[in-house]
Amino acid sequence: MNPRRTLLKTFAALGLYGPAGISGLIREVLAAGNAPIKPGLRKLRGEVKIDGVTAQQDQIIRPGNTVVTGQGAEAIYVIGQDAFLQRENSVVTFGTAATAHLMRVITGKILSVFGKGPRTIRVTTATIGIRGTGCYIEDEGTGSGARTYFCLCYGSVELTPDIAPQEPAAYSTTHHEHPLYIYNDANMPHAMVPAGVLNHTDAELTLLENLVGRWPPFYGKGGRTY
Repeated sequence: MNPRRTLLKTFAALGLYGPAGISGLIREVLAAGNAPIKPGLRKLRGEVKIDGVTAQQDQIIRPGNTVVTGQGAEAIYVIGQDAFLQRENSVVTFGTAATAHLMRVITGKILSVFGKGPRTIRVTTATIGIRGTGCYIEDEGTGSGARTYFCLCYGSVELTPDIAPQEPAAYSTTHHEHPLYIYNDANMPHAMVPAGVLNHTDAELTLLENLVGRWPPFYGKGGRTY
């Protein structure tokens, strides 16, 4: 059996969009064989806007665009070798041509997988340089006491907190080994504090990687699943 077909049971159980919606996306993945599916917005739920205009299925996300999801909304989209699951109440901007490898998470929650080559992610608490990575971010915005949750699901990162640029962190993971909270509070003894694995799953990562014709590095290796 084509190993991609195991996704049918996995994501039916996951229930991201209900049986009809998620099955449609999986059929598209299976139809592509080992090739990536076409770029653009592959699945929408609820109110999703691009640069303030209601988004449409298959719409291409271009450099400089801002993707906004409303209450109860989600969006799955593909940009080149990268794929994203943006959850509700989230605002994410992608760099212009001059900063094509920049993603800015202004607020909210996003799971991302990236192809080869460096990328830079800006959150409200840090600058995150990544390479060959899957990662999950929850950014609470700029309010008092706000923080950023960052899980490097796999890959390599160089992370520089805004309040402690003299204390950057560089590390690699293979399976969610080092999730963090990053703070913007100068009164905290440390800008980065260990956290657990929150609000994202291996099944979601597997789906995103399959959208761009890849498998996550942990696939088929057994061990604990999230």
